[in-house]
Amino acid sequence: MLVTSTILCHAQSTTISGFITDASNGDPLAGVNITVKNRVIGTISNPEGEYELVVDILPPFTLQYSFIGFTTAQIEVTENNATINVKLEEGTLLGQEVVVSASRVAESILESPVSIEKIDILDIQQAPSQDFFGSLVNQKNVDMTTQSFTFRSISLRGFNAYGNTRMVQLIDGVDNQDPGLNFAVGNIAGLADLDVESIELLPGASSAL
Repeated sequence: MLVTSTILCHAQSTTISGFITDASNGDPLAGVNITVKNRVIGTISNPEGEYELVVDILPPFTLQYSFIGFTTAQIEVTENNATINVKLEEGTLLGQEVVVSASRVAESILESPVSIEKIDILDIQQAPSQDFFGSLVNQKNVDMTTQSFTFRSISLRGFNAYGNTRMVQLIDGVDNQDPGLNFAVGNIAGLADLDVESIELLPGASSAL
């Protein structure tokens, strides 16, 4: 009974083998996926393009041969212990044209309704000033007043003073003005140069933002 059951189990399996090559030059293709259609059963070809697949289903069924850059081939298996050699054709994928270009200015700045002066991390590292906040004086339309060694205030329009209530200073979107003074206190309690990636200075009216 054991011998009979072993023969019956062996009879239910199907073995397929063969070679997979490039149709254009005949070179063997390694790593080609060979799967049974609509089943999670398969194998891959070795570096010589050889493959062998043993499945527990009987013919007929369909094998799919897929590889990156080549057209997927489908071959129907009709007999057991079959040798199937496959030649895959190179495939061409046509899509929409993609244009990649480099720009020193972010696209969001170009589309902004107001002018934006931006200082990136390279400008901060190469600035001759003591810190990044002091480098703002080199931007156009900027007037800076220094009250002490650490307290600097900037102005873009109108009179400049140590407490400029017309300027809004944001750090990561958070208003940096002192609650008791109602104006930004420069960079007294602000960021270090290592924590700053870029600075955007908007001299336009706040109502246009």
